Amino acid sequence: MDTKSRLQQALKEALRAKDMLRKETLRTALAEIKMAEVEKQRPLTEAEVLAVLHKQVKMRRETLEAARQAGRDDLVARTEAVIAVLEAFLPQPLSAAELEALAREVIAEVGAQSPRDMGKVMKALMPRVQGRATGQQVSQVVRRLLQERAA
Repeated sequence: MDTKSRLQQALKEALRAKDMLRKETLRTALAEIKMAEVEKQRPLTEAEVLAVLHKQVKMRRETLEAARQAGRDDLVARTEAVIAVLEAFLPQPLSAAELEALAREVIAEVGAQSPRDMGKVMKALMPRVQGRATGQQVSQVVRRLLQERAA
């Protein structure tokens, strides 16, 4: 079952259970997905759906930081709950060791030798880690491995 279908099914369950927070969160996520589909004029791929969810989580994390700085404990608790609902639909993030192993594998595949080859490695690696690691995390690992290799 794809992520969008899982979201729709979870929304039905939240409606039946009268779980207001979950219902609102899922409706918002599905609305964002629908807006993206209208914008692209086609149904989203699984990777694009996950990207929309990641964007939602990132926005909520920013809200969480602002709420903490403002001392709004009520908003902090609600935002943490919303993030938990959204993260349940995202794939498990890669551990540092898994990411490094995958990066080493791709570096060997593309024959990268120095940091100048970073673009080739990133192009091949990013689709494999889609939704399981951020671009920043991936680039840090790849840069470090390529610098070690060049030294």
